[in-house]
Amino acid sequence: MRTIALLLSLCPLLAAQDPRIEEVFESDVVYGKGADVDLKLNIGRPKESSGPLPCIVLIHGGGWAAGNKNGHNPQVHDFVQKGYVSATIHYRFAPKYVFPAQIEDVKCAIRFLRANAEKYGIDKNRIGAVGFSAGAHLSMMLGSMDKDDGCEGEGGNPGESSKVNAVVAFFGPTDFTTDDWPKQTVPILEGFLGGKKADKADAYKKASPITYVNAGDAPMLLIQGTKDRLVPWQQATSMGEALTKAGVYGRVDLILG
Repeated sequence: MRTIALLLSLCPLLAAQDPRIEEVFESDVVYGKGADVDLKLNIGRPKESSGPLPCIVLIHGGGWAAGNKNGHNPQVHDFVQKGYVSATIHYRFAPKYVFPAQIEDVKCAIRFLRANAEKYGIDKNRIGAVGFSAGAHLSMMLGSMDKDDGCEGEGGNPGESSKVNAVVAFFGPTDFTTDDWPKQTVPILEGFLGGKKADKADAYKKASPITYVNAGDAPMLLIQGTKDRLVPWQQATSMGEALTKAGVYGRVDLILG
C-alpha cells in the first residue's frame, strides 16, 4: 500500500502547502558523463527533515531531441513543499546521440541519486519517476528494465540499481514495434532509434518499455489523451494490460480529447 500511495502522489501539479518548507536547491549538478557530455540535474530538498525522504525525478519531453530540465524547476519546488526530495534531469539528445544514449543517461541519474542518498536525504527504496512524452517513455523504461536487460551505460555508480519504485507517465510511447504511428511521429522515432523500423527492428523492440514488463516492475500510472496527435492512446492501454497480466499495478487514465 505504501508503494501505491507513493505512486498516486506523483503528480507534478501539486499545490504548495503552508507553512512553507525552507528549501535547498542546487542547479547543474553533474551526475555522470555520456560520451563527451557532462550530464546534469537540478535537485531540491527540504533543509530539515526527520529522516530519509522519497525522491521524485522529473523527465522532460521533446522527442528525445530537445527540451530543458529547467522547465520543471517549478514542479521540483512544489514537491519539496510536499516534503519530497525532487530532481529534474538532462539527457543527451538525438539525432547526434541515438538509442540507447537517452536510456543510459536516465539510468545513470537514478544510480547517482542512490549513491548520494545520504547527502541529499533520499530514501533509496522510494524513488519515483514522472515523465512527459519522450520523458514518459524514459520513465517507463526506468520502471520496467532490470540491470540484466542492459542499457546501463558507463556513466558511473555501477553498484547501484537504476530501477525506480513508481512511475507516472504522461502520454508516453510504450511499444515502437506497432504499425499505427501517425505520419508526423515517424521521423521523430527514426531520429531517436537511428533509422527506419525495417532496418532497425531490434532497436525498436529494445527501446519499447512493454518488452520488459515482468512481475518485478514498478507500479505505474499512465495518463493519455484520446486525440493525441503523436502517441496513439492504445499505447497506454496496451502497457496497462501487460502490467496487469504480469501482476503489477498498472492504472490507465484516458483523457477525452
